[in-house]
Amino acid sequence: MLIYAESPRGKFKKTAFEAVTYGKKLADLLGTDCAALTLGTLTDDAGGLGRYGAGKVYAIADAALDHLDGQAYTAVISDAARQLGATVVILPNSSGGKSIAGRLAVRLQAGLVAGVNSLPVVEGDALRVRKPVFSGKAIAEYRMVSAVKVLALTGNVIRPEETGASVAVTPLTAVVPAGRIRVKSVKTQTGRVPLPEAEVVVSAGRGMKDPANWTIIEELAESLNATTACSRPVADTGWRPHHEHVGQTGIAIRPNLYIAVGISGAIQHLAGVNSSKVIVVINKDPEAPFFKAADYGVEGDLFEIVPKLTEAVRRFKAKN
Repeated sequence: MLIYAESPRGKFKKTAFEAVTYGKKLADLLGTDCAALTLGTLTDDAGGLGRYGAGKVYAIADAALDHLDGQAYTAVISDAARQLGATVVILPNSSGGKSIAGRLAVRLQAGLVAGVNSLPVVEGDALRVRKPVFSGKAIAEYRMVSAVKVLALTGNVIRPEETGASVAVTPLTAVVPAGRIRVKSVKTQTGRVPLPEAEVVVSAGRGMKDPANWTIIEELAESLNATTACSRPVADTGWRPHHEHVGQTGIAIRPNLYIAVGISGAIQHLAGVNSSKVIVVINKDPEAPFFKAADYGVEGDLFEIVPKLTEAVRRFKAKN
């Protein structure tokens, strides 16, 4: 089994540790070894992946792989899988993983299930895999019978677990094709945890009335060590940057806690957040559709409720 460990700009993302943890659990079910693969120049310790279950770590440390190129990455990962005899390849279902998964399945003549959120059932040489479909409204089940299988793991559905120890890193040689993409500059979000990886998210909509009022959302997020988000109308009007837009046409997220403030809960927004483990809705409209999807609902004026909630969180933290 081979796991691609995502490491943009030389540092492992949370998705890498999730994928390795998932891969270790599946390898145990299959009675096989779990190996991780890193690409490009790393600043993090690749051997540290052993703590999450990788029995072996292979590295293709070619500077040509320092920036994501879906075609080049596919060629290299497929070459590595063949060299190592991997019959199961696991990668994150992130934006980078999505640019690789389909191509990889074609190159390896493999079956592919993207967006898996649980361990499969082993049936001899076959895997029975489940995943949510139709924006989480149904569950589809796939029976993978191909000799090689590719699984793309949904983020934030498995908690990284440190079950082992660091291992030695083995260099691996692969032909890196000339890429068609030229990276001229890279702009990255700094500060808070990126939305796809966030475990707590505080989001707000047009109920904020004015972008100047966003301070109370920022303060609540800060008290919870949360990442901020917004609905599409807020991003479209320029109140908040587009990288904070969550929903069907924005970023789909799966945090442990999602707090929606002043958002009505249109179906397009719900489609991107309904995989959240706990949803809290704050809205003065008792007929807001979001209340039907909420685990907890607070009906009232957000300008009164949110500051009180922030203060309560701060008091709790000060005592604990």
